[in-house]
Amino acid sequence: MRDTSAPISVEVVYALPARQEVLRVSLPVGSTIAQAITASGLLEKYPEINLVSSKVGIFAKLAKPDTVLRERDRVEIYRPLIADPKEVRKQRAASGKAMKKGGGEIE
Repeated sequence: MRDTSAPISVEVVYALPARQEVLRVSLPVGSTIAQAITASGLLEKYPEINLVSSKVGIFAKLAKPDTVLRERDRVEIYRPLIADPKEVRKQRAASGKAMKKGGGEIE
């Protein structure tokens, strides 16, 4: 049985295009995602993170900032998508078809 007076340890992760920040923080039992992100110091380091508009999750599952954490949870801060994945696939498919039609001639 876990001692409920002992702090919990969680990871807070923020992935950037070239690297990712992974920080471990100790928090009191009953702490939330928002409290973990604040304790990590990432809000000061990356002002583009906004707890109101940024999507967050635990182990790749979306969660609300007021979600209570458990020992060894991995809090993830998600960046907005640069491009819509469906649109990118459509563009890739369209360019692939065009390239096949304009293939080299056989001599």
